[in-house]
Amino acid sequence: MKEKLTFLGIETSCDETAAAVIKEKSDGTGEILSNIVSSQIDEHKEFGGVVPELAARAHVEKIELIVKKAIKESNLDINNLDGIAATAGPGLIVCLTVGLNIGKAIAGSLNKPFVAVNHLEGHALSPKINKKIKFPYLLLLISGGHTQFLEV
Repeated sequence: MKEKLTFLGIETSCDETAAAVIKEKSDGTGEILSNIVSSQIDEHKEFGGVVPELAARAHVEKIELIVKKAIKESNLDINNLDGIAATAGPGLIVCLTVGLNIGKAIAGSLNKPFVAVNHLEGHALSPKINKKIKFPYLLLLISGGHTQFLEV
């Protein structure tokens, strides 16, 4: 692989289907080339919370379109990606499976690396995408049922 990486990231841990293309810059931060998110708020509103089976079906219906749109908006050819990443947990297993399966399929078809990402670690490290931040740093993480103060 080349020194500065470009990855497609896929997120399907709960009730949003998302894909983004991130390119590493020379200073070690990242440039977000695309970020496509499809929310499922309307699908779950009448139930007062997320229904896992409905969420998984919505991911299946939307994931291909979301991934294609993220790649198109990045202005890159899919073959120029250095790898594919997808959320591996925590989250709703029926939802995570959708993103993991398409991520692995894309990576396999392109003969590129696949990286399974811990959802909470992704949140904890995301401030470093746009800014140079020195370790350690204090983080308030609020995601779904997780609320934590962390030293990263």
